[in-house]
Amino acid sequence: MELTPPSLPCRSPWWAAAGHLQTFLANYLPEPPLGEPWEPLEVTLADGDRLAGRIFKGTSPDRLCVFHGLGGDDDRPYVRRAVRLGLERGMEVWTVNHRGCGRGKGLARGTYHSGVAGDLGAVFAEARRRGPGRVFAIGFSLSGNALLLNLGEGHDGPHPKPDAAIAVNPPVNLARCSDLISSLPNRGYDLYFVRRVVRSVRERESAGLIPSGKYRLSNGMTLQAFDDAYTAPAGGFTDRDDYYARCSAAPHLAKITTPTVVLHSEDDPFVAAVDLRQATLGPGVHLHMESSGGHMGYLSRDLPDRRWLSYALGHYLDSLIRL
Repeated sequence: MELTPPSLPCRSPWWAAAGHLQTFLANYLPEPPLGEPWEPLEVTLADGDRLAGRIFKGTSPDRLCVFHGLGGDDDRPYVRRAVRLGLERGMEVWTVNHRGCGRGKGLARGTYHSGVAGDLGAVFAEARRRGPGRVFAIGFSLSGNALLLNLGEGHDGPHPKPDAAIAVNPPVNLARCSDLISSLPNRGYDLYFVRRVVRSVRERESAGLIPSGKYRLSNGMTLQAFDDAYTAPAGGFTDRDDYYARCSAAPHLAKITTPTVVLHSEDDPFVAAVDLRQATLGPGVHLHMESSGGHMGYLSRDLPDRRWLSYALGHYLDSLIRL
């Protein structure tokens, strides 16, 4: 699928000229809280776990489902910006926390990971059950991979799908991503993510949802070690290699027929652009590759608010709505 790209590329400001700076500094620009009214959302999964989030009412029957990245929740600044984009277009926006995250703490015994295509499918099915209109989705990072898996019939698919989707910086080759994020130049990211996911496991233990001490974890371990010690056994995989192989979206991209935008940057520090450039893309996929942007950074010297990602997401949402 070919869509017209945004007319404005992401030209980095001098103080965020590299992928690491883009990734880091984008998290520290001020972002106002969401003042819009919302209603609580709960989606019950087949195994009894529940996902929690928020519903922001719109003026059209279309729904936009937004999914956060690893260690995040539905109050992350990039999620708030996506909410505003949907509301500006009259859409009803659902922000969804993965199992045990954000407002979902205490509601799930199971875990989430890069392969939760079925969990996303349950959200899409619930969105359709609640009324007419089309269902759109935006998945950031980890959720971007899970969204592409969902669309490409991967990991125990097929699953219910959205009508159109956008995946932002998806780690479609989990083995390569884990190698990169555990390398010395990226050790800061590694420690950041590990602290957040270890804390989530400890919260499950404290709530009595999983046995205390079953998983040998520490804040100083690598994400690869965490995947071996927790993600793989808790997710029903033989080991981390089995998890990476079964949950990487790259082998499934060729099967995607749903209109889908994949937005990525050449200088993402830990999600290699080569895995998307070399992948066989299905007829529904439009790949947009920026030379600069880091991992979900995309700071621009040409926009007053610096947020090129919001500009691009708005452009592609409009394009998908018109299809």
